[in-house]
Amino acid sequence: MDAARLKQSWSLVAAHGDQVPLYFYSTLFLAHPETRQMFPTNMAGQRDRLVTALGHIVSNVDQVDRLVGFLQDLGADHRKFAVRAEHYPAVGEALLATLQHFLGEQWTDELAQDWAGAYGLVSQVMIEAAQAAEAVNPPWWVAEVIGHERRAFDVAVLTLRPQYLLPFTPGQSIGVSHPSVRSWRYYSPANAPRADGTLELHVRAAPGGAVSSRLVYGCAVGDQLHLAAPVGDRLSLWSAGSADLLLLASGTGWAPVKALVEQVAAEGSRRKVDLYVGARSRTEFYDNDAIDKLASSYPWLTVTYVVGTDLQRPGEFVHAVDRALADGDWRSRHVYVCGSDEMVSYSAGALARAGYHAGQLHHEGLGKHWYGPAWRTAVDQASAPDNSGGSR
Repeated sequence: MDAARLKQSWSLVAAHGDQVPLYFYSTLFLAHPETRQMFPTNMAGQRDRLVTALGHIVSNVDQVDRLVGFLQDLGADHRKFAVRAEHYPAVGEALLATLQHFLGEQWTDELAQDWAGAYGLVSQVMIEAAQAAEAVNPPWWVAEVIGHERRAFDVAVLTLRPQYLLPFTPGQSIGVSHPSVRSWRYYSPANAPRADGTLELHVRAAPGGAVSSRLVYGCAVGDQLHLAAPVGDRLSLWSAGSADLLLLASGTGWAPVKALVEQVAAEGSRRKVDLYVGARSRTEFYDNDAIDKLASSYPWLTVTYVVGTDLQRPGEFVHAVDRALADGDWRSRHVYVCGSDEMVSYSAGALARAGYHAGQLHHEGLGKHWYGPAWRTAVDQASAPDNSGGSR
């Protein structure tokens, strides 16, 4: 298998842009119509994922150690789409047909053998990972909605009770899907693990978001949701050791930060925690009762609310990180940041310029909520190993 030849041929194919996934899925669904039900109704986002995944795999085809972990995560994760071992040959056929179509006369027998061999290795790793995952976790958990509170027009707080225990670590994300929507979206529980196994989710309806809109506007107590195994470790506390913490949150990015505060409380540690919660206006602090209760319950926790807009200063916007940096020097602490892509990117840049080093900054990789933090992290590292951001 010639890695250089694979990379060169993929670069030629990828240059055709959206035509590539469109041809691939058309070929797959026409030849194997039974596979259509595994994909969402709206395929726009799915087309982006295919190209991104293939690009990552091909670009690392000569770095097996780096690639295997990504493929194992992908194989285990695909169980929630009801992907089985017998589906992989169909995908391989569609992939080779797509490559041949776009490469035309440059498609040779040698190149066909290279791609067939490469796909064989990829599918083998993914299938074996999926089989190993079966011994640990189900493809998904069924959970009942036992609480649904609308906190704002586009924000809801849901309480879920899985049919059996779903283990997770605060800061991780869990895949969520409504049975009527063939799509998944990842959310971080807003609580540390509870004795009764219930989960609290904070959901903002994203424009065009099939899952988030259904959870906010079309979900009620008694409904059942599907939950996927937790992923991601960038926001977990283990890497901070026993250090004091600075927590920066905005929007529903408060959810995993809330779980971290609960974890500190459960550990009974003596670390100090300063929390800055930002919003564009005071009306957007949708969970302030819970925040105030935490602040009054734990003397080691100090909370500062940061309102971004000031009527006295039109055109200016104050981020939580701006206020935190103005209030003191936190360079002896580990900093956790969670919010929108824009908020985390801005915060990470401001902290770096202020002298905070990468090892003390914790946030997820920038991305469009593809399969989850593990996916975003893998792809981010391929293109920018030293410049990660966050997403919530």
